[in-house]
Amino acid sequence: MKDFKKLQKRIGIEFNHEQLLVTAFVHRSYLNEHPDFKEHNERLEFLGDAVLELVTTEHLYREYPNPEGDLTSWRSALVKTETISDASQGLGFEDYLFLSRGESKSKGRARQLILANCFEAVIGAIYMDRGFESAKMFISENLLKLLPEIIERKLYVDSKSEFQEIAQRTEGITPSYEVLKEEGPDHNKVFDVGVFLEDRKIGEGKGASKQLAQQEAAKDALKSYK
Repeated sequence: MKDFKKLQKRIGIEFNHEQLLVTAFVHRSYLNEHPDFKEHNERLEFLGDAVLELVTTEHLYREYPNPEGDLTSWRSALVKTETISDASQGLGFEDYLFLSRGESKSKGRARQLILANCFEAVIGAIYMDRGFESAKMFISENLLKLLPEIIERKLYVDSKSEFQEIAQRTEGITPSYEVLKEEGPDHNKVFDVGVFLEDRKIGEGKGASKQLAQQEAAKDALKSYK
């Protein structure tokens, strides 16, 4: 049984209409096996995506006097699937998903997309139930806090793609990433990630999310190829 009261305490938002929050976790596939569920989360995701983009764009505009190109790169790094999926996982959203039996076995990129879409759907649910300011607070506490690290460490530069291209070209191997250590409470974790070519560790990095730590690890690995 999924305890959505507990989840509301975790995210610090008490819903007036809890069903909105429940719907944010219902994947389309679940309805095929459970016709008693009338709605999946795609409409809330559509709304949440727009709210997320507005809140992020407004924050960047107000806080950073940089040119448009910089702001666009930073926003892209913050709202991309991997970053949002990490935030979703950090909040324990995976335990609340309603998935079909087949979809519940999904891994990798497919599961990342489900978690990222769920995060946006939760934003949409918060917006509908509690309004813009509550949605803005949720985004600020769970995503905008990553911006200083993204900017300071230049994590908006896609070191993962660059390293993968080099590794495949020079060694014919696709890099893999592994979490070596996690430290800190759920709301403020630090991840230590290693990047490997088969069984060889080529680089290591730390970050406030797995995605940011992977970028740091890839950046560290690139030093060996330059």
